[in-house]
Amino acid sequence: MEIIKLRDEFIKLGQALKAGNMVQDGVEAKIVIQDGLVKVNNEVDTRRGRKLYDGDTVQYNGQEIKIEK
Repeated sequence: MEIIKLRDEFIKLGQALKAGNMVQDGVEAKIVIQDGLVKVNNEVDTRRGRKLYDGDTVQYNGQEIKIEK
């Protein structure tokens, strides 16, 4: 599991996928999120702008990242 450290209060889902090297760019992030392939805290979320806070986890393509303050 990769850890992403927050610089601000939150990070958006699309940005987190890029920061965690799960996708190459924002276009790919948009597609995999809209296609329902990404889970936030074990539930599918199709909102690219979903705000992630300390303690949230993201799963995609067999990888997982955790958001920490």
